Amino acid sequence: MDVVDPVVVESAAALARHLRQGRDRRLAVLEWFAEAGMAAQPGAVQVPEPPVAAVREAVVWVLRGTMSHRLLEVARGAAGAGEEAADALYEVAGRLIAARPYRGAANPALVRAALEADEDVPDGPDFKGVVHLVAAIGLGAQEVGADALAEAFAAYGWFGLTAEDWAQMLGAVERGESPPVDWGLLQQRADVLGPVQQASDEQLLRARTVLLGLRMFYGLYAMHALFMPDTPALAALRARIDEWGMFPVLDHVISLSPSPRHFAEGLAVCLEPLFDGLYETLMEQLAEDPVLFRIPGDGTGAAGFMETWTRVLREQTRRARERVDESREEPL
Repeated sequence: MDVVDPVVVESAAALARHLRQGRDRRLAVLEWFAEAGMAAQPGAVQVPEPPVAAVREAVVWVLRGTMSHRLLEVARGAAGAGEEAADALYEVAGRLIAARPYRGAANPALVRAALEADEDVPDGPDFKGVVHLVAAIGLGAQEVGADALAEAFAAYGWFGLTAEDWAQMLGAVERGESPPVDWGLLQQRADVLGPVQQASDEQLLRARTVLLGLRMFYGLYAMHALFMPDTPALAALRARIDEWGMFPVLDHVISLSPSPRHFAEGLAVCLEPLFDGLYETLMEQLAEDPVLFRIPGDGTGAAGFMETWTRVLREQTRRARERVDESREEPL
């Protein structure tokens, strides 16, 4: 009897892990692709890659069903169709966004400071203003206006700029006081299907590397809000992300426990050079200072790091319980 190729065996096992009765096979392929990108545990066999053509098909299938794609289709349908179509675009886009409301996470440094001071945790950015960006894709930026676009851009929280900051800059462009903006790029960047369909196998594999890497860096940044001990290496990584103004964007794109659909959306986004460049920057910083989990002056290394973190979390939990007890004892 001929020996069965081990790759065939491992591929069948990987597919069996993710393919369940009644589940679309494309979701199983996406989970398989994500698993194959993970480093194998010592002594374990590396999961083989699924056919990349099947991965591309699955990603496109997911993207066609996303709210973003539906909004883009509505926006394109409104282009040049008159005032009634513009009103309908705003109505449909507003309804779709309201059906799936999303508020981003507040900056972890602000959250941590508020918790340490026993103050209310600040709200994250509200994405309702994104409806104006959708309108700009369909109707054109000039029709939407600087103030509305400023609200949309401020929703992403880029570089900590407020709606007033954006309005001032965009107003200067509108009045001809600043260099013109090529708004055609907005329509080009809105197309998420094209880049996936045109991406080579190598580009899809690279996008997965970028996505999984940025997930790790995002997690390290976000954990700062949960009293994770700060070290020079961790602070340097956060500083690099802040230099790019990318935490709000990563918070919108990255999920620490993604569903296959969310993984597909993140994969498409990470085809963009912006995310590839950020990943490379963070990898370079990590290479410069790889000792993430060693508190200065503590020779116990990662063990001391975890012990300190556990102790701080217990202390914060105790303080929170005391505040709750005090509030219950206060007279009405």
